[in-house]
Amino acid sequence: MSDKVSRPMKFPYTFSAKIAQFPYKFYFTKQWIWKYYAISVVCCLPIFYKISKLANSPENKAKWAEMKKKELAEHH
Repeated sequence: MSDKVSRPMKFPYTFSAKIAQFPYKFYFTKQWIWKYYAISVVCCLPIFYKISKLANSPENKAKWAEMKKKELAEHH
């Protein structure tokens, strides 16, 4: 009963079989978008880090809290 199947199905019927037999390596090596996606992620990470650092600075948080306090005072 524990014999391993030696050949794939001619047509994978289930979703998990389709995922298992999908030619990922072919798509990653032959399509340009994967290479440029990786390059763009590497190039954008420092920019995202700096934006996050600016947005989460203590001065910015204090300024935001003050703005929200004024906004709530106007409504109530």
